[in-house]
Amino acid sequence: MSRDFWEQHYLARNLTWDKGEASPGLVDFLAAHPELHRGTVAVPGCGTGHDVRAWAAAGFDVTGFDFVPEAILLATEATRAAGLTASFRLANFLTDDPPQKYDLLFEHTLFCAIQPHERNAYVGSVLRWLRPGGTYLAVNYFDCGPEGPPWPTTREEQLERFAPHFDLLADWVPRSYPNRTGRERMFWWRRKAI
Repeated sequence: MSRDFWEQHYLARNLTWDKGEASPGLVDFLAAHPELHRGTVAVPGCGTGHDVRAWAAAGFDVTGFDFVPEAILLATEATRAAGLTASFRLANFLTDDPPQKYDLLFEHTLFCAIQPHERNAYVGSVLRWLRPGGTYLAVNYFDCGPEGPPWPTTREEQLERFAPHFDLLADWVPRSYPNRTGRERMFWWRRKAI
């Protein structure tokens, strides 16, 4: 979908995908991995910033990116109101160069929100934005119907697209929002050092 499509939804506050809280899978992942290096984290397609705030509350240097100005505004305001420190920047993850290489990249159904024909570009963007040896953590929507957005993916597709460039550390069915229970899968990858 075009930027206009998403922008109209934000301007109308028609944010049906916004659950008002961070991904439960991310919350559980952060609680289960206190040993993670508190490095730099990029969250592309951050929307109103719930996941960014979860990373910030856990002590990471996190920046959220979205290509809709209204999303960045809402995310910035909510983060300030929560008393947390995080950055937000306007950027198109698929086409823009990153401001830096990140230690970790987290995505929450962005892969499923873009057009399926953009998925090769998406993989290229993860490689551009993430430093060699960095980690990529994703919450993918598996069971969301054929008419998007979101468009479903499969474990097989994730392995086919990412395994040439990443080592799979783990994948699992996470705790999810009530209407997504059992319909998401998380993948934790490490970018191959090249």
